[in-house]
Amino acid sequence: MRAMHAILIIFICLHYSLGKKMRWCTVSEQEQKKCAELAKALVAVLPPAAVAAFARLSCVLAYSTTDCINKIRANRADMVTLDAGEVYTAVKQFGLTAIAKEIYSDGGCILAVAVVRNSTLDVRSLQGQRSCHTGARWTAGWSLPLGFLLSRNYLTWAEEQPLSQAVSAFFNASCVPGAAAIAPALCALCQGQKSYIAQRNFHCETAHGEPFYNSQGALRCLKTGAGDVAFVDHTALEGIEESEREDYQLLCTDGTRAPLSHYGSCNLGRGPGQGMVTRPNVRKIARKFLAAAQMAFGRRGRERQRFQLFDSAPFGAADLLFKDVTEKLSILEDNKDISQVLGLDYVALLKGLGHEGSSLEDSVVRWCCISNAEQKKCEQWALSIKSDPLVCVRAISMSDCVEKIKRDEVDAVSLDATHAFIAGKCGLVPVVTEYYGKTCVPAEGGAEKAGHLETAVLPSVVGVAVVKRSTRGVFFGNFGGRRSCHGHMYSPAGWLLPFRHTLSLEHNNTSQCEPNQVYNEVFWKGCLPGSQGNLCKVCMGGTGEAATKRCADNHNERYYGNMGALRCLVGDASGKSYGDVAFVEQHNLESNILSLSPSGWADGWLSWDFELLCGDGRREPLSEWENCNLGAIPPNIIMTRPVLTSRVYDFLMKSQETLASNPDTEFRLFQSQQYGESDLLFKDATQCLIHTSHLDYRTILGDEFYRLAEAVFNCTHSDILEFCNQDVCSIF
Repeated sequence: MRAMHAILIIFICLHYSLGKKMRWCTVSEQEQKKCAELAKALVAVLPPAAVAAFARLSCVLAYSTTDCINKIRANRADMVTLDAGEVYTAVKQFGLTAIAKEIYSDGGCILAVAVVRNSTLDVRSLQGQRSCHTGARWTAGWSLPLGFLLSRNYLTWAEEQPLSQAVSAFFNASCVPGAAAIAPALCALCQGQKSYIAQRNFHCETAHGEPFYNSQGALRCLKTGAGDVAFVDHTALEGIEESEREDYQLLCTDGTRAPLSHYGSCNLGRGPGQGMVTRPNVRKIARKFLAAAQMAFGRRGRERQRFQLFDSAPFGAADLLFKDVTEKLSILEDNKDISQVLGLDYVALLKGLGHEGSSLEDSVVRWCCISNAEQKKCEQWALSIKSDPLVCVRAISMSDCVEKIKRDEVDAVSLDATHAFIAGKCGLVPVVTEYYGKTCVPAEGGAEKAGHLETAVLPSVVGVAVVKRSTRGVFFGNFGGRRSCHGHMYSPAGWLLPFRHTLSLEHNNTSQCEPNQVYNEVFWKGCLPGSQGNLCKVCMGGTGEAATKRCADNHNERYYGNMGALRCLVGDASGKSYGDVAFVEQHNLESNILSLSPSGWADGWLSWDFELLCGDGRREPLSEWENCNLGAIPPNIIMTRPVLTSRVYDFLMKSQETLASNPDTEFRLFQSQQYGESDLLFKDATQCLIHTSHLDYRTILGDEFYRLAEAVFNCTHSDILEFCNQDVCSIF
């Protein structure tokens, strides 16, 4: 009774606040029938006082989802369910508003899968094949698979051509329902009825009259032999009969194939599921209508025996009005930004694929800088490559760069190994990797593509613990109550590696996995830029145009990074504010020591004045770093959003080629001392940038480092990972 009372109240509200029909837009006779039955069921379950309210549900037949959007805009319909890609278009280009989302058994997202009949095809050999897609600009059938193909450089897309033209050239023939207006060639495989009268034309339309429409239709396209590969969402795989499942396989991103049941690990990416849209002026009543319909006829509805909202079988088709696999509808709060509804990654992907048309941003690369010094170097870089537009965007830390890339406020940045781990977890991908070997060897075919470099081996650097030679009582196991100098928060050498060693015999840190907690317990105070409390008390802040508060997580803090930690160790000009041990990278340690005097920081220091601390308690000269270090550190990785991989890669290769061919230029991409710092934009040890966009970030980092980082972040709070984890798949 309580549930019926709630339904009654909602529908009385509907009746008096709406005062007109609630009109659902359908795209086939089957949907029209299901919608009509929903209207009848609503009347049947209401007491007489609310019958009038329910009788006001009506069904408006359209010839495509695009026609539905136009009808809603023109006040000839009120609501429709759309693929997430169409939701974005409806909101951003046509002023509609999203009011609800479908939630499935495993969350609010779908996985894009590439399905083939058992064959020799793999994801790297799709060029020249026949393709079946769910719909133009749809999540699983268009945006996610094309984003993947672009990120791996399998699909070439020139800036001056429409994406649809690049896709037409890539596949031999296709059926992409909804593509007739933008690229008729993408409709070659479609089978719908053709007519010059729009209402009777179903060829290549996003409507059930096109047999190859949506995920079920794309699978039908594959099953009938019209296409060689179908790009669909994983929920459609349930519709394949058990007796036929062995006839199909999924294409995995690593070039292998897998059974249909392996969609969780063998897919081309994830994105939001379907959503409902309406006009802004009826959004509140539309939400109430959906809530009431779900309360009565949803999975747990009290009136399910009369009508089932998420079942289309009685009407002779699948996924009518809603996907049949929908578990529930999540009614959205008012004034939610579209990026909150669909997810930052997905919205950035759609922008990258040109869903909002071309813009100035499409012709430039926006590089992330975290300090005054980096900004100056970046601007010099931009001036030295005038033909390739580069824009330098400020952030406050490497973590902030990751967030800005995810928000589509910046495009690329070079990240140390720990931040690359974070970025990978946030959905960013590698473009190139810094190479620290002696010589850079062009890849095969490098003559045709100058600057293109590859290697099977990516040399690492090592982290070391450094002390002044004069402080004889400092060694591993005796750090209790000492002062520490760390490069910055999450730095591999300054934050991730040291805590694995016995820092103090008095403090049992072996059972703890949170570095900050270990350092706070062991050291009296220190400088770990980006942290807080005692680990900021030795920091100094910045001065002049780089003025900043103490402990900022960038080069404006004078004790930031490898150079900063060394300054921290020797102290400021007055000999105060110093630490007893510095955790830094070895690659530029000696050059940083030699630069202390010319930079005006501290006079008289030589490499001989410092020693390394070994994990077993020994102290060794700096030259013994190979046998006395904290561990290996994978190289920095330049990362971006998946769809931008090709553009950023081309930009970097042109930069590398331009600068290499002009040795007289004063600008050096991999030198930083002229800006008064070290490792600005890239590590100073970098010899060249190596092509690695075909590799997963985990492969570049290596299993050992990846497992260590994963173990640490499993028990360490991280604002940036928390931000990244609040994606559309987990917030409902």
